[in-house]
Amino acid sequence: MALRPAPPLLLGLVAVALLESVFGGSSHSLKYFFTSMSDPSQELPQFLGLGFVDGQVFISYDSNSRTWQPRVSWVEKVGKEDPQYWDRETQKVRGREEAFKVGLETLRILYNQSEGLHTWQLMYGCELRGDGSKAGFLQYGYDGRTFLTFDKETLTWVATDPQAQVTKRKWDAIPGLNERKKDYLEEICIEGLEKYLSYGRETLLRTETPVVTVSSRTEAEEGMETHVCRVHGFYPKEIDASWRRDGEVWLQDTLRGSVAPNADGTFHYWLSIRIDPKERGRYRCHVEHDGLQEPVDVAVKGERRQGGKGLALFQAGGLWERSVTPALSRCEHT
Repeated sequence: MALRPAPPLLLGLVAVALLESVFGGSSHSLKYFFTSMSDPSQELPQFLGLGFVDGQVFISYDSNSRTWQPRVSWVEKVGKEDPQYWDRETQKVRGREEAFKVGLETLRILYNQSEGLHTWQLMYGCELRGDGSKAGFLQYGYDGRTFLTFDKETLTWVATDPQAQVTKRKWDAIPGLNERKKDYLEEICIEGLEKYLSYGRETLLRTETPVVTVSSRTEAEEGMETHVCRVHGFYPKEIDASWRRDGEVWLQDTLRGSVAPNADGTFHYWLSIRIDPKERGRYRCHVEHDGLQEPVDVAVKGERRQGGKGLALFQAGGLWERSVTPALSRCEHT
């Protein structure tokens, strides 16, 4: 089955999902994002849906195609083993699309707004953390602001403004609704996550060893140096990288980027530090990742401490050095 390129707005939502919190080297997540829009221009789909496993889009839906579409090859295995999967899931999301249309108009009236561009969004999902604990979230948003958040511990909805209080009271009064939401987040969602991880094992449970490089720049006027540590090509996305002085984490004059995706499905990250060149020998870029058997420390003069597993490249002060050690798989999930 051919995979269609995602619309620009879908790609924008992908970026949002990739900003999810990091909970450890072996954490995994299943998340869904839905957006309904009242767009007078009719240039964009009125309803969009995305499903993510570990930050990777695996299914998508829009009001033009009106069907769930696979975004990665491994999810097609689900339909082969469960022939009703695509039809069943498509019928569910079509029902949600219709409900969102009604909800969008109800909210416009509730907020006493004129017609125009308005958005009604739903985000929910679950996470299985490295220590075995579970987490789940469910949140609605209207016009880019939080509207209602589900608190699964108290089995209540948390409202952010007087208009949301109206909906909160209605939903809290529906018998069994909040209990079903909690059960989904803590049990059904986790079961779905484990199923998808098994189908996408080769992609989702793989490890890619990070490439760590350090480049330097001297500031002519002040005589200070800026050193940038770049970590590239790693998977999974969870990584611990820091500048250290004399072995201790050093936060002063340190800037950090965000973990961001590469085109090949791996990730990259950077962090910089500004120091006095007389003290450069005290600093190391320290990196810990599932793709490394041991932490890696890269200095700014080409010196390296500790090796990693697999093939890792280090660049410091313009000098390259290569470390090759036996690759060890950490994909031990069942």
